[in-house]
Amino acid sequence: MSSSSSSPMYSIGYAASPMKVQRFIQNSLINQAKQQGINLIKIDPTKPLTKQGPFDCIINKLYSPDWNHQLHLLSLHHPNIIVIDPPQAIERILNRVSMLDVVTRLKLPQGEQTFGVPNQRVVYESENLMDLIGEVGLKFPLIAKPVLADGSAESHEMFLVLNKNGLKKLKKPIVMQEFVNHGGVIFKVYVVGEHVKCVKRRSLLDISEEKLNNMAEDEGEGLLLLSQVSNLVVKNEVEGCCSEVKKVVARNEVDKCRSEVEKLVEKAEMPPLEFVMVLAKGLREAMGLRLFNFDLIRDSRDGNRYFVIDINYFPGYVKMPEYESFFVDFFWDVVEKKRKNSDGEVELDVKENHEVRSGEIEDKNLCE
Repeated sequence: MSSSSSSPMYSIGYAASPMKVQRFIQNSLINQAKQQGINLIKIDPTKPLTKQGPFDCIINKLYSPDWNHQLHLLSLHHPNIIVIDPPQAIERILNRVSMLDVVTRLKLPQGEQTFGVPNQRVVYESENLMDLIGEVGLKFPLIAKPVLADGSAESHEMFLVLNKNGLKKLKKPIVMQEFVNHGGVIFKVYVVGEHVKCVKRRSLLDISEEKLNNMAEDEGEGLLLLSQVSNLVVKNEVEGCCSEVKKVVARNEVDKCRSEVEKLVEKAEMPPLEFVMVLAKGLREAMGLRLFNFDLIRDSRDGNRYFVIDINYFPGYVKMPEYESFFVDFFWDVVEKKRKNSDGEVELDVKENHEVRSGEIEDKNLCE
């Protein structure tokens, strides 16, 4: 993939929140894209989109009704402009009530490695949490997640619920998902069109039946706040200590725990590349999305059983090693396909021109 002075320059507009733009649109990405004949242009969402550009493609991570209306008008006036990704496709995974339905509906051949989703149930305002848990057969420990998964700080405010005492502190509506012991390791699978990269990061340690039983009636232990499911945070334990001495001890325990988890991550075996690629392709086609990641865990009881526990649209790609190269390859796939198709339509499965980069397992401890 290369460009020359005689090659056309392509224009790709991007629209996202100021914070997302600051994190994602790095100079390294801008320069690498420009070297391949691609200009990245910031879109002003406060101005009419039809009067900006021209664009070959638009990368989109804005969710307001006004912005969606602008994209609709643009498609009417300029149907040849590719929008990645369509708002109606994005909206399907911004709600955790139905987010994982796509996984259960996948019709993929499951060989030695199998996949699924943990048992989960949404609890609405009118429902009693403690009564419902018993009725539907959910077992502790549970992960409590906000219904919305729009990337806001609130959408990442999750809890580990260890017993019925923890249920009393939750606000509804909320999604309750059974916690699956997975060895303290989570696999982040990043999808950029047909380019896929899987990395491993630390997660929650396994919770034994003995430990769970010991906490069953403990009033002080029911709920543990998580900043994200992939990061262990024992903030409550530290802030809840009365004296500075106890706080120091608690922090030492936190550091010791994190050190243990990082060792587990380092030793953890990556899932088979072929399995990850097949699953990523299945999700991409089923959702109609090209920019997303999904969180994958391996069942501690069965090393060939995996669970998809979350799907995120346009995640923090800068955390992905060599994210610039992946995106520039993806941009090139899209604009070249558009150029070759006189009708301007690009199929979801862009022909892969760079087989070496199409799928990678990053076998490194990428703890945050």
